[in-house]
Amino acid sequence: MKVRVRFAPSPTGGLHLGGVRTILYNYLFARRHNGTFILRIEDTDQNRFVAGAEQYIVDCMKWCGLEPDESPEKGGEYTPYRQSDRKPMYREYAEKLVASGHAYYAFDTAEDLEHMRAAYKTAEYTNPQYDHRTRNKMRNSLTLTATEVQALLNANTPYVIRIKMPEDKTLIISDMIRGEIAFDCSLVDDKVLLKADGMPTYHLAVVVDDYLMKISHVFRGEEWLPSAPVHVLLWEYLGWKHEMPQWAHLPLILKPDGNGKLSKRDGDRLGFPVYAMNWTDPATGGLTKGFREMGFLPEAFINMLAMLGWNPGIEQEIFTLDELVERFSLDRVHKGGAKFDFEKAKWYNQQYIHKKEAVDLLPLVRPYIESAGVHPTDELLLQVIQLVKERCVLLSDFREQGLFFFQTPQTFDDKIITEKWNDQKNTFFQSYADLLNTLENWNSATLEQAFAELCQQQGIKKGDVLLPFRVILVGGKFGPGVFHIIELIGRDETIARITKWIK
Repeated sequence: MKVRVRFAPSPTGGLHLGGVRTILYNYLFARRHNGTFILRIEDTDQNRFVAGAEQYIVDCMKWCGLEPDESPEKGGEYTPYRQSDRKPMYREYAEKLVASGHAYYAFDTAEDLEHMRAAYKTAEYTNPQYDHRTRNKMRNSLTLTATEVQALLNANTPYVIRIKMPEDKTLIISDMIRGEIAFDCSLVDDKVLLKADGMPTYHLAVVVDDYLMKISHVFRGEEWLPSAPVHVLLWEYLGWKHEMPQWAHLPLILKPDGNGKLSKRDGDRLGFPVYAMNWTDPATGGLTKGFREMGFLPEAFINMLAMLGWNPGIEQEIFTLDELVERFSLDRVHKGGAKFDFEKAKWYNQQYIHKKEAVDLLPLVRPYIESAGVHPTDELLLQVIQLVKERCVLLSDFREQGLFFFQTPQTFDDKIITEKWNDQKNTFFQSYADLLNTLENWNSATLEQAFAELCQQQGIKKGDVLLPFRVILVGGKFGPGVFHIIELIGRDETIARITKWIK
């Protein structure tokens, strides 16, 4: 069997990291089995459609390095890959289900549905649905005569088509992660398959498209488990049972405390992103920050996501994408949810920054430096990146850790300087500034040696002046070696920064 998997999002907003993990697992499985990975846009719910969301999803996948083999953008053998472009075909299958008695026309108005929910509510039936208990009391082709139904259709009366769920059937579904799962069909309502505007709902469209596109495996979040009986029955009712894909319902990504599914609100509240990239809501203008803009490398983001719900079976934690492809298997995906740990996510990013060559970091770091209005040469920026990368967790850290190389600090932790400043230190720094003017060899070793010798000559402990010197240079208690700093910022800038503090 040819492996064909798909990611089928609705273009309704930002791409949650749970969605990216679904993309990743689909991608890894496809590559592992020499299969095909498909992007299909499920835009059947026009009320929830958001302009720009589809392109955003495509851009996120490109940033992550998880591009599909077939998609609306790339095309493929089973075009079109956008459900709104496939609209005419769905009615045929919905009508086929009506003809076989597995679905029916429902002409109920919004008021009829509201009345049903109020009229049939009891202590035992607290949330009446359109199901086997209520459908025979509603206005549909199960309760109307064939003549009445035809008259309503001829009059263009608005209607939907609903699946007729069996009352006394238990479905056993085989899941690649969870094993066999039993569903009591009597507890599932008669879902709408075709809406009044002629658009299919997700339930019908996903089955038809998976069949026509020859999808072999479906990986989706466990929140879709309640819909599984409807989908399995549709495969059976349409006569495609033996071509039904294998199912795998992925565990949820949980809040850091493990109490419920991770949401955008959790990220806003706790100060971390839950979207792959920045998303601006076109309706409100509200910005939701993404991992990319916070300073994550895509390789680190992907590595972190792979481990959220999957265990490679070895102690190794850092994997390239090729290594993930080689090791990935569904039998090591957990059933239980995986708690999101932002500190661990940053750890992954730190590891990748440390491993990356300065020349590869250069184009990624430059925008953060240039956002401060400075434009260093590649040569100088490369030297700075090499010096400070061990201190950076996020790409955005390069601005704080490296900006003082290119401009004089604007703020200082001046208590460190002023609280213990005295005439001896004043004299020392004046002398060192004078000495710097005379040095011929401008390198960190010579600069440090001159500093140490001057300390000895003036009877001052090196440690007593080294920390204030760091603050004079960078503004605080951070940064690489002091003498590497002054080697790079140069003679004139070093002397200017010292002179500012001499009284």
